[in-house]
Amino acid sequence: MEGRLARLREAMGRRGYEAVWITRANNRYYLSGFRSSAGALLITRERSCLITDFRYVEAARQGAPDFEVHRHGQAPEEDMLAVGRRILEEESVRNVAFEAGDLSWAAGEELRERWRGFEVLPDRGLVEELRLVKDPSEAEAIATACRIAEEALEEALPELKPGVRESDFALALEFAMRRRGAEGVAFDFIVASGPRGALPHGYASERRVEAGELVTIDFGAVWRGYASDVTRTVAVGRVDAEQRRVYEIVRAAQQAGLEAIRPGARGAEVDAVARERIAREGFGPAFGHSLGHGVGLDVHEAPRLAAGSEDRLEPGMVVTVEPGIYRPGWGGVRVEDTVLVTADGYRNLCTSSKELRVL
Repeated sequence: MEGRLARLREAMGRRGYEAVWITRANNRYYLSGFRSSAGALLITRERSCLITDFRYVEAARQGAPDFEVHRHGQAPEEDMLAVGRRILEEESVRNVAFEAGDLSWAAGEELRERWRGFEVLPDRGLVEELRLVKDPSEAEAIATACRIAEEALEEALPELKPGVRESDFALALEFAMRRRGAEGVAFDFIVASGPRGALPHGYASERRVEAGELVTIDFGAVWRGYASDVTRTVAVGRVDAEQRRVYEIVRAAQQAGLEAIRPGARGAEVDAVARERIAREGFGPAFGHSLGHGVGLDVHEAPRLAAGSEDRLEPGMVVTVEPGIYRPGWGGVRVEDTVLVTADGYRNLCTSSKELRVL
């Protein structure tokens, strides 16, 4: 964590911040190594402070050894903001930045009122920019989350047969992940069968799968706080020529997108490569979402692989590549991997087959 704090302080210096107030849970974890449902970090040029309540004090001392742990109370004179103010006064700072994207307008106004005398500055993206490039331990955590998810899919797929409800299959998939050590699911799984496959974010419903349908399964596990994001589309019972044709178009577009991943590539460029392959086959309007997004402590984070994205890929970034075709009344196909950008291209963190499987 010392390296992360050093990089944070360098970024603070570039933005002119003398202190930062970190409240977003994943950013607290990233900087301190301590996970909790409550608390804040107050980081100055010299001190790293973790402020939390009675429930977490001992766990924080064990989990965040690089931080001073301060316990706050419930009364206004001893609550979290009061403790934070005392630290700011001890450090004689002139300004403090807070995470504007995490706090409501009212909470931001309360900070300004309670910390009157200090310049309270809204900030966006300070810690998130540090999180863009993953260190080796982060990349391996994401790889493990991918492995857990894909192994769980292999266990659960035999249960995906005519008559099974989408929601029951999603539950079986989650159980299989948990048995393999997943801390939780990365998001609510998408299990979209038949015509519901035309819904890019179709939740797992009560609909029962029918023979001859495609089923799109979008799923991911969490391991040590890090997420995976994988999509596979399978056929149940049988597959017709048109279903196979559309599937192969998407698979080819996904492979083209993967091959465009390299350091220096702009998000818009990678998106365009895959999008052109789908448009060439006459399905351009049927691919209406972006090609991909970053994955880490959040399942959706920067960078973006999307039209207009100026984000440039760097070694250590982790992104998804997930083109799709969605046809109302017919269904849909999506194929998605989570990949690590490397010095000479990419490393696919997903290893399961992308051949069209007929169950």
